[in-house]
Amino acid sequence: MTQQVKDVMTAGATTVRPEASLTEVAQLMRDQDIGDVVVARGDTVVGLITDRDITVRAVADGADPLALSVGSVCTADPVVIGPHDPAEHAVTLMRQHAVRRLPVVEDGRPVGLVSLGDLARERDPGSVLAEIGEARPDR
Repeated sequence: MTQQVKDVMTAGATTVRPEASLTEVAQLMRDQDIGDVVVARGDTVVGLITDRDITVRAVADGADPLALSVGSVCTADPVVIGPHDPAEHAVTLMRQHAVRRLPVVEDGRPVGLVSLGDLARERDPGSVLAEIGEARPDR
């Protein structure tokens, strides 16, 4: 049987509204020990923001993280995948769109994220990428 996205994804996507400040989302990332957050308006995914987005697209340019909204920095309209899609399809989408993570959406609602690390752990558990994905982030 073909492995599905739901078998490898990280369930329970953390979401933030586009109007939230970068400081709010950075604190959320810190408190939940995560590096990416789905940007949603209601139940609709409208973007994806990572800790790297905050650093490269805002802080590095001297922007005020209290004044800048998540919606102005996030990747808008991200490529999404369903939980019942084959995991191989996630690999294909990541290659085609040069992304490392995909929001997982069911019935229009975010239900998780699948990352390159998730797929590496499942497909090649002895790989360096899988080991990095398993490691706790430095604090």
